[in-house]
Amino acid sequence: MKKYNIPVEASLEVIGGKWKVVILCHLIKSKRRTSELKRLMPGITQKMLTQQLRELEADGVINRIIYNQVPPKVEYELTEYGWSLKEPLDMLCAWGEQHIEKTYPDKSEVLWESEEV
Repeated sequence: MKKYNIPVEASLEVIGGKWKVVILCHLIKSKRRTSELKRLMPGITQKMLTQQLRELEADGVINRIIYNQVPPKVEYELTEYGWSLKEPLDMLCAWGEQHIEKTYPDKSEVLWESEEV
């Protein structure tokens, strides 16, 4: 059995890393196909996206929905457990916005205005 020094270690084990929180923030807005997530996160490789999605699914934070059709269609959505992260993620986004405004005089220089898919 794994032991943690402080509870935040357990949190970071599930949502830690460069991409998981970004994926979760996109899934809070709506279900997404893999290609939509890739388009919304141009810096991530397909291999890394697949790995992060699998880990989030294994941790019970997201569902992978497979539609039985040709061509195959797969979508990802938050589980009920994943939705419990909404408030902390909203707080992180708000803090990030404040940090950008405090640090950069023109936030448009550092923040992509991504199109919603």
